[in-house]
Amino acid sequence: MEVRINKYLSEVGVCSRREADRLIQEGRVSVNGSTAVPGSRILPSDEIRIDGKSIRKEERKVLLLFYKPRGLVCSTKKQFHETTVIEYIRYPLRLFPVGRLDKDSEGLLLLTNQGDLADRILRARNRHEKEYLVWVDHPIDSFFVHKMSTGVPILDTVTRPCRVEKKDDNCFAITLTQGLNRQIRRMCEALGYRVVRLKRIRIMNLTLGKLKKGQYREVSEEEWDQLKRMLEEA
Repeated sequence: MEVRINKYLSEVGVCSRREADRLIQEGRVSVNGSTAVPGSRILPSDEIRIDGKSIRKEERKVLLLFYKPRGLVCSTKKQFHETTVIEYIRYPLRLFPVGRLDKDSEGLLLLTNQGDLADRILRARNRHEKEYLVWVDHPIDSFFVHKMSTGVPILDTVTRPCRVEKKDDNCFAITLTQGLNRQIRRMCEALGYRVVRLKRIRIMNLTLGKLKKGQYREVSEEEWDQLKRMLEEA
């Protein structure tokens, strides 16, 4: 039975559908030796390659929790002196990040070989929570907390209301349900603050816990069961 190529690449654990569309648009995907085009449909017997490498289905499904240190990049596009998350962890199966955490930020990053899972976690309309600790360059006040929690104009929109809690003079916790580009940094800049450290500590029910920088672990059975329930309810 024919299936769209972006769906196939997601189902076999290569990447999310969104990332598959990008790879296809860049001309990096071929079907039976011919460059794929957006919307292409394929058969199970077709030979699919990305950057010349044949795609084979991974047997074991994986979801990793990784404490990304500052300085690593999530994208496969990098400068010659940069290191990607995938290069850093050197996991024996093909994995890809679920979403992004920018180079200057640290904390929880999910990696998987399940494209559909990544799509469901990232789907904006589901409003899944992500929690961060943020340190800024000068003391925060009640006005800052109020504005951050009720909405800040950035990127031609106003951010969704969110939870913000002051932790100390220069640190606050924020829980978002959207993922605009460099959202927290832009929100702070709009209010006259500069982020000096940003650490993601939770995605939905998955937390950084006792992981140290550069460490990773597989999701536990209990965490996986709870995550599936949350995704089914979304």
